[in-house]
Amino acid sequence: MGVVITATGASHNTDTASIVEHSSRAARAALTTAKVGPEEVGVLINTGTYRDSNTVEPAIAALIQKAAGIGLDYGETDPRSFSFDLMNGACGVLNAVQVASGLLETGTTARVLIVSGDTHPSMTGSGAPQDFPYTSAGAAMLLEHVDGPEGFGPVHVDLLDGASAVEGFVDSSTMGITGRSAMTVARDDGFEVRVLDAAVSAASAALGGAEVDPANTILISSRPTPDFQAALASKLGIRALDDAPEGPLSGDLHTAALTLAYHHAAAAGRIGDATSVLFVAAGSGPSAAAVVYQIPGRAA
Repeated sequence: MGVVITATGASHNTDTASIVEHSSRAARAALTTAKVGPEEVGVLINTGTYRDSNTVEPAIAALIQKAAGIGLDYGETDPRSFSFDLMNGACGVLNAVQVASGLLETGTTARVLIVSGDTHPSMTGSGAPQDFPYTSAGAAMLLEHVDGPEGFGPVHVDLLDGASAVEGFVDSSTMGITGRSAMTVARDDGFEVRVLDAAVSAASAALGGAEVDPANTILISSRPTPDFQAALASKLGIRALDDAPEGPLSGDLHTAALTLAYHHAAAAGRIGDATSVLFVAAGSGPSAAAVVYQIPGRAA
């Protein structure tokens, strides 16, 4: 039994910098591609970290669910939908895959939609402070359960000792009246090395526990730095997804990085003849998560 990606969606037009809008657009796009109605989604999980106006309540997942038109009918016989936030920085999407797998494999729901993406809380898009490292974009991944071994394997995680390599916070000593539109992201000197070490550890565990041919496996990773994916592929000894830009985007896509990379690569045929994908996300902690995904219809 496995959990597979039925469809993905992306949103990164510059007409909005709202992550609620970006994520709901991506969600609707994924459902359209899958020819699935909004009422057929049982659970929506939002993994975005940096959100519109630093909103704390209600859960951003609920706002995205409403904007995407999911579960808005409340008649006695109408299907029920549930949404919640699951935030763990760059690793959030793979943590959501863990949760979704449990829900799908136990028959709790037939479909789980994972949405992700970040924006500067000022929602000024390209006008955001230059030291904010993340690109505004939204992504969605629709998951379903199938018989057979295809799909996601176990998610492996690792958290290294020591202080956090990356921290995002609102500086209460300086924010004044700008708390709803301010954000500070601090990266330690040499954070790239520590984050890469965490990624190598989690990815090695995922590869070691999977019955896949590394020669037919392609790496898709988060990119906290431009050369991160290439460095990780070199250390693991596997192919990396080529460096073609993910649509018109550049920079660190943070929580949406894995879904957007897979979405654009699959649409453009850039996954090639690979039979499996190694997804690796790393950041903050320094922590990392990794999982092998056996592409449906390509099993060796």
